[in-house]
Amino acid sequence: MGSIYALVALGYNMVYGIVKLLNFAHGDIIMVGAYIALFSLNFGHHPVLAALLTVGGCTLLAIVIEKTAYSPLRLAPRLSLLITAIGISILLQNLAQLLFEARGRSFPAYRLLPAGYIELVGTRVAYTSILTITISVVSMIVLTFLVRKTKLGKAMRAVSEDTGAAQLMGVNVNVVITFTFAVGAALAGVGALMYGVRFPLITPVIGAMLGLRAFVAAVFGGIGSIPGAMIGGFLIGLLEVLVIHMGLSGWVDGVVFALLIIVLLVRPTGIMGRNLMEKV
Repeated sequence: MGSIYALVALGYNMVYGIVKLLNFAHGDIIMVGAYIALFSLNFGHHPVLAALLTVGGCTLLAIVIEKTAYSPLRLAPRLSLLITAIGISILLQNLAQLLFEARGRSFPAYRLLPAGYIELVGTRVAYTSILTITISVVSMIVLTFLVRKTKLGKAMRAVSEDTGAAQLMGVNVNVVITFTFAVGAALAGVGALMYGVRFPLITPVIGAMLGLRAFVAAVFGGIGSIPGAMIGGFLIGLLEVLVIHMGLSGWVDGVVFALLIIVLLVRPTGIMGRNLMEKV
């Protein structure tokens, strides 16, 4: 569960790190990806092809949203972008209800690994759980390499630091921002597949709470920090399981958002976030 939150939180951090936008429509992109995977598997496609279609569909949707909704408001106040993101989230949820109905649909069972488990410290760990954790960790490593070691990653960091200066140095800001949304959406597509494996019931509103919990994970780990997103995701997942294990399953959301308030009061930058000082 924490791995799924981590994948979604990585997408939040990617977009926030570049354009300082909390993309609250990110969770609903995952919802769309889950429906793409569901219909693709129902049509009899191979799981690998379904995964490619899901990631590609989420990426394309994010690019369309960025070009039509966010790009025209790039110079507008941050509040305008935030309100637009919330509006896009509501739009996607209602479109999904119109197209797919509000009732839940069962996610078809598929396996890239044989069913079973391994014994780990006296605990049974399913192969699917190992796959989910592995994909999350690999995604973080690849994303860190992309941002730190590639030319495009250097451009992303330059745009994040100073958009105006990056433009003067020849960086195509539009391309960088679009690429950032595409990468975040690709992670959302992977998260949609992992969510379908973990919770095989898809509804038009699954992305709302999933996105909010992942946002808490991003803030907890340090908004803008890639390793922080992973740490925050795992900790939120562990916290939820602990609360359920204590017999307080109805209090899961309350505990998660109470943690958000505590973190914002005690350490607003999160576990791995850092304060940025600007000399004037």
